[in-house]
Amino acid sequence: MRAVFITGGTTGIGMELAKIYAGRGWKVGVCGRERSKFEENFEIHRDNVTFYQVDVSDRTQLKSAISNFSKTTGLDLLIANAGIGYKFKTKVPDFEFSYKMVHVNLLGVMYAFEAALDVMIPQSKGQLVAISSIAGYNGLPGVSAYSATKAGVLKFCESLHLDMRQFNINVTTICPGFVDTPLTQSNHHPMPFLMKAPRAAELIFRAIEKKKMVYAFPFIFSILVRILGMLPRTWYRFLMNRKVLNYSRES
Repeated sequence: MRAVFITGGTTGIGMELAKIYAGRGWKVGVCGRERSKFEENFEIHRDNVTFYQVDVSDRTQLKSAISNFSKTTGLDLLIANAGIGYKFKTKVPDFEFSYKMVHVNLLGVMYAFEAALDVMIPQSKGQLVAISSIAGYNGLPGVSAYSATKAGVLKFCESLHLDMRQFNINVTTICPGFVDTPLTQSNHHPMPFLMKAPRAAELIFRAIEKKKMVYAFPFIFSILVRILGMLPRTWYRFLMNRKVLNYSRES
């Protein structure tokens, strides 16, 4: 039986991915901060899914959970999905929350990968997956730390994709646009190309199966974002200061 561990696997995209893998007979480990969310959202597939109460910003906790899971099941796939975002997009960042975001969105991925590689390198096989974001392609207004952490994840994985090939370990980065999850439901602005979480999870599952290096979606939205990234920065700043594109508030 193949085994996958998913951080942030009790809600949103992580939960939908856990259900896909459990439904296909995989042994699934998920972690989250609240056991109640696991019990609420996993009424079925309980036999295949093991819950670990973990704060992914705690390196020791996360490494211990992944190690304990892999001791009995092995580890074929690690999906670092846990992440947080700003509830309100303000011109002056909430620095205290921004620091927390770095620990969850970026260091949480590193901690998860570190623990997974302790298992995968000796067995000379495996796949690491990180959920980044389309927001990682550009510095977007009002979400400075979010864009920075997701860009960091994107480049971290790009480097690892090159380095891990010698160990027969694949590295995949997923860059979703707007997906209807608890994270985006707090947004107070339009969300173009908004996608339901089950559909997003199915697309991500297919990209993981194909061992893609980077998978960004929805396709049209990802193309538009990448074009913005290729513009001269003076043009980009001009466009992003237009009210129709700039959702950040004064406070």
